[in-house]
Amino acid sequence: MDRMEQNRLRSKVAYFGMYLALALIFSYLETLIPFQIGIPGVKLGLANLMTVIALYRMGTREAGLLSASRILLSGFLFGNLFSILYSMAGGMVSLAAMALLKKQGGFSVTGVSIAGGVAHNLGQLCVAMLVVETFSVGYYVPVLLISGLAAGGVIGIAADGVLRRVAKIRG
Repeated sequence: MDRMEQNRLRSKVAYFGMYLALALIFSYLETLIPFQIGIPGVKLGLANLMTVIALYRMGTREAGLLSASRILLSGFLFGNLFSILYSMAGGMVSLAAMALLKKQGGFSVTGVSIAGGVAHNLGQLCVAMLVVETFSVGYYVPVLLISGLAAGGVIGIAADGVLRRVAKIRG
């Protein structure tokens, strides 16, 4: 491995570490912010901001590793086994949807993030159906679609702003 390749790898590892640290900080902040709107399980998903940014700045594989690492670490630090299970299902379904739309092109960062927010909630709903062994929780779909759309939109707008500013800095 030549010197230039080593520097590129070091830079990638440094960015990954920074993204993971920020995602964990956002996960922690979300536990402190009383964002209760009367709907169980609905939250903004601040840490997903870093997943969207990593998807666009680093690639699908790195964004997946970031998401999985963040979910495991924040689950052990701030949650429990069930929170890890639900978050992992939602996170991986979300990432798959976002990666597919990004690859197809024609979707804005916000559009990709909205799809990720909706897919995240649907992935968690599927796990809930398996855990409680009934499809009756399906009545919750409209609420999850709307909340995923709203949260994904907010995260997407924020990610788009960050990505635009970073592009200006890097020239």
